[in-house]
Formats: sequence, C-alpha cells, structure tokens
Amino acid sequence: MESTDVVRALGALAQPLRLQVFRALVVVGDTGLTPGAIQEALGVAPATLSFHLKELVASGLVTQERVSRNLVYRAAYAQMNDLLSYLTENCCQGASCAVETATSSCDC
Repeated sequence: MESTDVVRALGALAQPLRLQVFRALVVVGDTGLTPGAIQEALGVAPATLSFHLKELVASGLVTQERVSRNLVYRAAYAQMNDLLSYLTENCCQGASCAVETATSSCDC
C-alpha cells in the first residue's frame, strides 16, 4: 500500500460519522447496507450521509454496488487489511508482539 493511499484512508476515518459508518459496515460483513439502513441505524440526514459515503468510497475503504434499485455499501476488507498491515509492518522492531486483548499492551 502506498503512503498516499494510507493517508487518504486514515483521513477518511478521521471523522466521527465516517468512522461510525465504516464500523457499521464492517460489522454486517459482505451483506452490506443500503443508505436507508445506515440512516436508520445512525440517525443521520440523507445529504450528510451521502457526502460521507462518497468520501469513504473515494478512500477505497468502502465499495458501492447497485443491486436492483438500491445502492449497497460494503467494507472493502482487503483495503482495510492492507491499511492495518501497513500500520503494523514494523511493529516492535520486527519482533513478534501479537496483542491478545484490546486492553493488553505489546510486550516488546
């Protein structure tokens, strides 16, 4: 993953509503969500959601597919995993340091 792609992805996630939308899409998996379902779950105005979905799609972290008359948005897991790999590539100076729980720290 190129550093420009990393910056674009992190920039997209650096906004609270976009982060919420992305996390909601990750939770539902490959099924994805329509804008209406996202609006209902997060209580956001349609125009606001549209703007933020556009930003997430542009970042490559979210895909958009037309299914019949609906748009379905899905988390782009390959891109998400590439981002995570980039961020942890040199973790602990190359030593194994798998984090067991969200509250435990790296034992480097």
